[in-house]
Amino acid sequence: MIYLDTSVVLAQLLAEDRKAPRSLWDQPLVSSRLLDYELWTRIHARKLESSHGEAARLLLSRISFLELSPMVLERALEPFPGPVRTLDALHLASAVFLQANGQSVRLATFDGRLADVALRLNLALAEI
Repeated sequence: MIYLDTSVVLAQLLAEDRKAPRSLWDQPLVSSRLLDYELWTRIHARKLESSHGEAARLLLSRISFLELSPMVLERALEPFPGPVRTLDALHLASAVFLQANGQSVRLATFDGRLADVALRLNLALAEI
C-alpha cells in the first residue's frame, strides 16, 4: 500500500516538473483525510477550481482515506526522530498508525525532510 503525501498529489495535479511514475497510480493508495483539505486549500488559494476541480475530484476518488482518529492525533503529539512541520507530523502519525496495525506501507513524498524522518521511523519509501 502506498501512503501519499500531499506533495505527490499536488505535483500530479498541477503538472509540476517532477511527477510520480504512472505505475504508482495503479497501486492501492491511502492517505490521511488531511490530504483532501490540503489539496482543496491550495486549489482555492490559486483560484483553480474551474480548471482543476474535476481532475482533483477524480484523483481523490482513487485514494482511500484514513480519518484523523484520536490515536493518530495522539501519536502526532509525541516526539519524532527529527524536525517536522505540523501537517507532516499528522501524515507521519497516520502512516505509523497503519504500519502498527499490520499494514505494509510505503510513503510516497517529494519532501526530503519528511522522507528522512519517515526512514528514521522505519517507514519504507515508495520509489518515485
